[in-house]
Amino acid sequence: SEVEVDTISSIAVISAFEKGGKWKYALQLFKALTRNAIELSTAVCSATVSACEKGGEWEKAWQLLGAMALGEIESNTITFSSAISACEKSCEWERALQLFSDMVQSKVEPNTVTFSAVISACDKGGRFDKALQMFNVMVQSTINLDTIAPSTAISACVKSGEWERALQLFSIMAQGRVELDSIIFNAAMCACEKAGEWRKALQFFNMMAQRSSPIQLFSALGSVPHVQGDRRQEAF
Repeated sequence: SEVEVDTISSIAVISAFEKGGKWKYALQLFKALTRNAIELSTAVCSATVSACEKGGEWEKAWQLLGAMALGEIESNTITFSSAISACEKSCEWERALQLFSDMVQSKVEPNTVTFSAVISACDKGGRFDKALQMFNVMVQSTINLDTIAPSTAISACVKSGEWERALQLFSIMAQGRVELDSIIFNAAMCACEKAGEWRKALQFFNMMAQRSSPIQLFSALGSVPHVQGDRRQEAF
């Protein structure tokens, strides 16, 4: 007897390919489903886009979104976020921003992963201004802030020479919306280094000392660059 291929089994196999890094197989199965006139769902398409994202195939992810639109298949947060992440991995910041714009126009709610991917894409593409604009949009929303987006935003400030703005961002984060970790502290200390503000760097180190383990502190001490040995001792 024939075995019917349904949506659930298709998603399961495509997801397995995704986890195994076999994006080509996921795409082949997707095409086979299309050829056999099997109804495609948002979940099946999202799983395929995610597989392409894991393989760094931003063009394939982009094309899949276009095919979904032509087939009147609704895209969701996972679909858009995966496609944007694929663009981020390939430093395609303009594509990432375009997808984010399409997402908003489609009235699909972005989440933390979406914003982090867009901000990172802009940072990798050297568009620090765009990275900061997107971070400001994220801050003004009700979305929970993770540690990735804020640290990337601070990094963007440092790279663009806006160390004061970087420290302002750190101050906003310290007010409670973000759980400060070593990555954010290191980004702030890097901003201090660029500005020659070694005392502020040590202040941040002392703040981190109250939250971190000895191993984390030893690792972070190397992130207070260009500070004389006697000055580093002031951190203890």
